[in-house]
Amino acid sequence: MTSAGKGAVGIVGLGIMGGAIARNLHAGGWRVIGFDTNRMRCDELRAAGIEIVASAQEAATQAPVVLVSLSRPDALTSTATAIAAAKLPRRIVVELSTFSLQDKQAAEAVLRAAGHVLLDCPISGTGAQAKTRDLSIYASGDTKSIENVRPLLLDFARAVSDLGAFGNGTKMKFVANLLVAIHNVASAEAFALGMKAGLDPKQILELVKSGVGNSRVFELRGPMMAEGRYDDATMKISVWQKDMAIIREFAQEIGCKVPLLDATAPIYDAALAQGLGQQDTAAVSVVLEEMAGIKRKPS
Repeated sequence: MTSAGKGAVGIVGLGIMGGAIARNLHAGGWRVIGFDTNRMRCDELRAAGIEIVASAQEAATQAPVVLVSLSRPDALTSTATAIAAAKLPRRIVVELSTFSLQDKQAAEAVLRAAGHVLLDCPISGTGAQAKTRDLSIYASGDTKSIENVRPLLLDFARAVSDLGAFGNGTKMKFVANLLVAIHNVASAEAFALGMKAGLDPKQILELVKSGVGNSRVFELRGPMMAEGRYDDATMKISVWQKDMAIIREFAQEIGCKVPLLDATAPIYDAALAQGLGQQDTAAVSVVLEEMAGIKRKPS
């Protein structure tokens, strides 16, 4: 597959991430065939020029490569089963989600038995970054298949890395997400300290960004924390809790202590308990500001 011969690509899952990917590929000249169980998402993407079909099986029937971006492992299982049952010629299925190794390995086995290839290719980046193609893909699995789809992946991401054996992409995603979880809470804690000391949150944002305490997470979440607005979510706390649980379970399985990750868990739990599950993960600031006794002035 080369950028000079762009053809059809299927996308199963048209949420925040999958929807942004579909739009970018469509803009890049691909024929994008999408499926999602959410009718509203389908209507939005259809209006943007994406072909909408009635099932994952139909998407795979019309496209030699299928991207999968889902929020639940049972959806991955049903997608893999449906594609395997379609008795199609060899398909490359690119799994972009964050799930446990066991869930991905089970889906890989189902597809391999049907003559297909599943690539483990989790994404590092947020929904906001997906809109601007500022994503990094941790690819793992069959090297020839990764090289085959690389031009496609680079039409919605800035970097694609081949990490070797199937599953290494997911392991790398766990490492990256561990840092994201810690940096996010650390950023919120820094804002709380500065605001409690009387500093303006917008000033905190600009000065941290220009100094050594900066991080990509601070740049992405800091503007929301400075404004105190978290409703335009690029990663919802309810979804993030699933990702954190997977990382902690994996660390326990291999016998690796993660004390800093463990320390962030009560903050995310408190945000969820306060009804912030549908807000962006930057909303952990609400919890830390409450702990510090900070009352924001109405904007």
